[in-house]
Amino acid sequence: MSGPAGEVPAAQPVAGLEAAGVPTVRPVPPATVGRLPGYLRALTELSVLGVRTTSSERLAALAGVGSAQLRRDLSWLGSHGVRGVGYDVRRLRGRVADALGVESDLAVVIVGIGRLGHALADYLRAEGGGFRVAALVDTDPGVVGSAVAGLAVEDDKDLEEVVRREGAVLAVLATPVQAAQRVCDRLVSAGVRGILAFTPARLAVPDGVTVRAADVAAELQILAFHTRGTPA
Repeated sequence: MSGPAGEVPAAQPVAGLEAAGVPTVRPVPPATVGRLPGYLRALTELSVLGVRTTSSERLAALAGVGSAQLRRDLSWLGSHGVRGVGYDVRRLRGRVADALGVESDLAVVIVGIGRLGHALADYLRAEGGGFRVAALVDTDPGVVGSAVAGLAVEDDKDLEEVVRREGAVLAVLATPVQAAQRVCDRLVSAGVRGILAFTPARLAVPDGVTVRAADVAAELQILAFHTRGTPA
């Protein structure tokens, strides 16, 4: 079985770098993998601004880490800045995106199109970030067939067929807690290998499948703990 929902899986070789001439035998630490999306976001911001090269200090500040930490993390991808010049923004962005596997739009299926699922579909459609909402699925007859984020919501009974049709290996789970494990099992059996779960349920998945839990209530409880005794 995999680790608890929300944990980053054990370090793995970075996929996609071999074609770029970068050795892929070095395992990337889970903590580094967790910081890569922040680097990608910062590099995207710089690219939009037309910045061609950047120093590790500027990039680290945008990503919210120390410059030494950033340099160590990027070294796992075989990327090193040029002294006195820094990093080539476009090239480094491509390297990080490739490492994360989001160089091209990845198909995502969202299951559970209530208010949260609807908002997530709209957000992903607008922001993208290397992902494409490929299909929306729900059990409610009043929702099935309606248009959300430019897509018709499909019936839950066809979930496995929808996943296979779209070739989706990623899914967002926004169902009621009592249905979460059942839907998770169906997604896995259909070929999904990564699930972002908006549920407090602790989902059991087999090896090779990763679950990231987005428990909003739990995160607010942690924030409440840290604000105890803080002057208003």
